[in-house]
Amino acid sequence: MSTIKGLVRAALATCTVFAACATAQAAGPVRLVVAFPPGGPVDLVGRVLAERLSKDLGENVIVENRAGANGNIAASYVAKSTPDGSVLFLTSVGAVAISPSLYASLPYDAAKDFAPISRVVNNATVFVVNPAESSTDAADFVKRSQASKQSVAIGSSGVGSIPHLTLALFQESSKANVLHVPYKGAAPVINDVLGNQITGFFGDVPGLIGHIQAGKLKPLGIAAPKRHPLLPNVKTLSEQGIANVESNNWYGLLAPAGTPPATIDKLNQAVRTALADPATRKRFEDFGAEAAPSTPEELAALIQSDREKWGAVIRKNDIRPE
Repeated sequence: MSTIKGLVRAALATCTVFAACATAQAAGPVRLVVAFPPGGPVDLVGRVLAERLSKDLGENVIVENRAGANGNIAASYVAKSTPDGSVLFLTSVGAVAISPSLYASLPYDAAKDFAPISRVVNNATVFVVNPAESSTDAADFVKRSQASKQSVAIGSSGVGSIPHLTLALFQESSKANVLHVPYKGAAPVINDVLGNQITGFFGDVPGLIGHIQAGKLKPLGIAAPKRHPLLPNVKTLSEQGIANVESNNWYGLLAPAGTPPATIDKLNQAVRTALADPATRKRFEDFGAEAAPSTPEELAALIQSDREKWGAVIRKNDIRPE
């Protein structure tokens, strides 16, 4: 009898240890992987989101920056992570909807390796130029470029980036006489537009709004269906007669494929709660991003739609990575 009691006590002790370990694991930090360096728009959104999710989930959510290769490094890391909700991926459109068409091979399958949770924000694209450029708007810029003997230099953050693909749409629609100048990242191209080394850039409003408000960059048009609330006097490109040039560099939250549906639902609800908070929405809106939560199914459909849209632009223009 004493032997049986001893076995029972040992079993109960073992169960207690396992329960404690399970609890500790569940309460461990959630890593929010961001595919870009600290200080950029995706990182800023990630840090606001992590702070709020920590409260709503009751767990410590920390941002982990894994920059490089147009988001492919971070995407590969998350795709190979344990699907238990402990590793999440805040990505822009690039890694999941552009890279599959841009690269011959990837270390992950964008269509199969992720479980969508929710879109987080929308980011409209704005066409900006150095204030020394005399064009009053995008339509005027097109006319001036066509009258110029030399192509006007417009930079991008890299071959196959959203700024590059948006420029390709703009050039096709407007017949502007422009020359694409690829850079390695948004910061150097913005610096060269500020310094008047090149004329312009198509970029996310969050990354440019400070320079615009300071008068250091001049906005000529919004590549979106409607005007931007922070730039109400800047016409959309379609309002200026330049059709079919819309570019939304949304950010979305994903988990590794195989994450339990209950975990996905819990995370989706937490994102919705966070983005319903007026203070959180205002923090996004203050730097030009629009809070835009979705269902997992809506995010999956958006990824597929943009994969088709940007894939067609890449193929039509024979765009290949450097």
